[in-house]
Amino acid sequence: MHRLSVLLTLAIFGLSAAAQQAAMPQTARQALIEMFFSKTPGTLMKHLPDATLAALAKSDALTSLQQYSAMTTFTQTQGHTFQTFETGSILLSGDDPKTGEKYEMTVENDTLRADQDDIEVSFQTYKNGQPQRTPYMPDITFSMKEEAHIWRLNEISVTVHLPLADPDLLKALTQQMKPQLAAQGTLTPHFENTPPPAGSDAQVLAAMRTIIAAETTYAGTYRNVGYTCSLSSLDGFGGGEPNERQAMLINSGLASGKRFGYVFIATQCSGAPAITFQLTAAPNGNTFGRRAFCSDQTGTIRFSQDGNPATCLANGAPLP
Repeated sequence: MHRLSVLLTLAIFGLSAAAQQAAMPQTARQALIEMFFSKTPGTLMKHLPDATLAALAKSDALTSLQQYSAMTTFTQTQGHTFQTFETGSILLSGDDPKTGEKYEMTVENDTLRADQDDIEVSFQTYKNGQPQRTPYMPDITFSMKEEAHIWRLNEISVTVHLPLADPDLLKALTQQMKPQLAAQGTLTPHFENTPPPAGSDAQVLAAMRTIIAAETTYAGTYRNVGYTCSLSSLDGFGGGEPNERQAMLINSGLASGKRFGYVFIATQCSGAPAITFQLTAAPNGNTFGRRAFCSDQTGTIRFSQDGNPATCLANGAPLP
């Protein structure tokens, strides 16, 4: 009898633990893995925003997306082996039997803020156990946003690094240029009407002015809150009426706080309502030799040459 009661107790505790585990909400990382690597039909569309699905359905493009989802699931079974990880520094590892190469997708940064999670990943390939040098391999940031208690893929940002002094990159570039030079006899560069490069100071300053204007509008609209230090509160993602948690004032890419190789952060929103704020834009870890910018509720933008936002806030010089 005593043994039976012990077994019943263990069974009850086991069922209780299983129920608690089943009730745990899905993380953004789990949703991302399910979206692209699950063999269950419909998972790709499950994690797209409702607005995206509605637009696709209206344009009769939803069927094509469903076919693409099915094709993706099919290609996953064609000889490639891979494993995904819901925690830790490795998101995915796998190998290609045809080439003998192995590859890894590494999580460089996972930033969770309220209902948004930015997952930045990088890639590395190996052959015969040795890492392969690929100087222009991109970094990708998946911006996940919670909608109706489901993590949806809100934005994909791709950053490609081109180290112009890298020997492998220089070799590849010169090898491609030689046949063209031989055929043309010369190489004439054209600089007229060339657009500014991505991540230029002009783009960063334009982004800062957009955030400052949004802060002013936000403080005037939600007077009981004042200025906000949560860029996600200024976000323009979603539908329905604007509110203090999603004011529809800036796009989601800028609301993520990462744009043009810079990190945008709002601070010093103290008080109720908050009558002050500080905004900084600093080069991210992969962008060196760039200036830092800062501003506040006055709208005056300053800069520091050392790229340090603290220096900018302390004694930054006004823009000329």
